[in-house]
Amino acid sequence: MNSMSKNCCNDNHKHHTDNHNCSKKENNPCPTIIKCGTPSATTIPAGSVAGAAFTVSSITLNNSCFCKPITKLEFASNLVAPVAFTGVINFQVFKLCRGQLTPVPVGPAWTFELAALVSSQTFSFFVCDCDSCFDECCTYTVVATVTSVVTIGALNINNATLGAITTCNSSNCC
Repeated sequence: MNSMSKNCCNDNHKHHTDNHNCSKKENNPCPTIIKCGTPSATTIPAGSVAGAAFTVSSITLNNSCFCKPITKLEFASNLVAPVAFTGVINFQVFKLCRGQLTPVPVGPAWTFELAALVSSQTFSFFVCDCDSCFDECCTYTVVATVTSVVTIGALNINNATLGAITTCNSSNCC
């Protein structure tokens, strides 16, 4: 839990800063926001060493209209090895919200491993973030990190897209 997620809303589901009723089931349905990121491309060059990190995709969300928001983040890409590629890459979502100095991981790392093949395949995953507070603007970023000792050949991460669906977690089911 990040330090900004404590006491987001009082028991009446109202913002501390105003009297806006943000998700009381009997009064108003909870809003939902769908946001799609812009596709991007990144190349992990041949000879990349363990620990080398590459930003693959990002999206910024404004949760100011939600009480106890829950966000489902969906990542999809096309991984292309134009020449034989050998290596292990971890993909992980990080978020940086207002007032934070360093990004925090969201969910587990997802591993892609390829051994000496010319290949093209899709790679996708989703994670849920239940640790946000209302009145936060957060940037979610997918980072690809080399975990093998060294990569052989280049790996192109094409059409990398991060999308998000956010709604209220009024049932505290996360």
